[in-house]
Amino acid sequence: MNCKMSYTYKYPRPAVTADVVVITKEEEPKVLLIQRGFEPYKGCWAFPGGFMEMDETTEECAIRELEEETGLRVDSMVQVGAYSKVDRDPRGRTITIAYLAIVDEPLSVIAQDDAAKAKWFSINALPTLAFDHDEIMADAIAMYNNLMNE
Repeated sequence: MNCKMSYTYKYPRPAVTADVVVITKEEEPKVLLIQRGFEPYKGCWAFPGGFMEMDETTEECAIRELEEETGLRVDSMVQVGAYSKVDRDPRGRTITIAYLAIVDEPLSVIAQDDAAKAKWFSINALPTLAFDHDEIMADAIAMYNNLMNE
């Protein structure tokens, strides 16, 4: 008897992404952004991040995407939150889990993969951000401030 059965899930499934907000521990902190090399938002600035593979956690995805897009490898992050507005990504229904990584100073980065540029910006002089990354940035800064004041 063949017990294998194909199964089709009747509910649509959203895509899952992970984004990383990397902020420095300087008197005037800086954040690492990438300039998107492809649509949507080609040429706009965003956090390093991307789509989760089926065999990884969102944290593993965040670490992988950060390294793939900037060459930067971090070992620890804290979760900022989940962002699930229906229209947050024009490619379709996408939920992102955002993480915060704190480093002592701006580290050497190089744009790779689908990032056209990688650059450190003062958190007080940010460019316009793609997707809903301005909302994520505000939450990450609040978390950063709480962690730095502990």
